Amino acid sequence: MNMAATSSTVWQNLQHVPVDFWIRLAIGVAIIIGVVIALRKLAQVNKVVLTVVAGFFLSVLGFSWIYERNEPTWATPAVSFLSGFFPSKGRIEHR
Repeated sequence: MNMAATSSTVWQNLQHVPVDFWIRLAIGVAIIIGVVIALRKLAQVNKVVLTVVAGFFLSVLGFSWIYERNEPTWATPAVSFLSGFFPSKGRIEHR
């Protein structure tokens, strides 16, 4: 008897969870599955080619951050230091 009462309350609690949560959960699970599949495919790639492609991607991303000054907050110290050596779209105000 207790088992039937417990399962009905769990089901009732799950019905009150917003649909937005389930959509975000499904997207998160899909992203994790996609990352695992991508990493398994990348494990079979030539390591030199993978290093060159990753270095190119990170360089483009870094130079974009330096030029546009739209870096995330954790990268601001490094980008601020490097922005003195590379051209920048605008200057950031120092407080």
